[in-house]
Amino acid sequence: MSVYSKYLSSKGSSLHCSGGVVSPDYLTSIVRSQVDYILGSNPRSMSYMIGYGSNFPKKIHHRGASIVSIRKDPTPVGCKDGFQEWFHKDAPNPNVLVGAVVSPDGNDNYQDSRDDYQLAEPATVTMAPLVGVLAHLA
Repeated sequence: MSVYSKYLSSKGSSLHCSGGVVSPDYLTSIVRSQVDYILGSNPRSMSYMIGYGSNFPKKIHHRGASIVSIRKDPTPVGCKDGFQEWFHKDAPNPNVLVGAVVSPDGNDNYQDSRDDYQLAEPATVTMAPLVGVLAHLA
């Protein structure tokens, strides 16, 4: 939507719908509201971008974030060891994956739990388009 808004602006045009005309600025305002939602303007007042603000998920589903750094504990961690010792630990991840994005369910609920991989696992498929959107809004 942000790309289309920019395209419409470059052509000095608007989006013509059956319900009326939508300006590029209005499209950009919708995009901005979605980014604001991700960053904490939502019913939980939680930033779904890890490391942004003070209220963000602390137990995301990510092996590198949920297992202690080798610099802090050089003990080798095997695949099953990491799962047993770290995955089920009821503590914040020892490594903050700054910039990763997770999401609530369709009802704006989010349980900060590594077990809920569908909501708590960050993915590049989420971040890749968000980078472009943030560049557009900058």
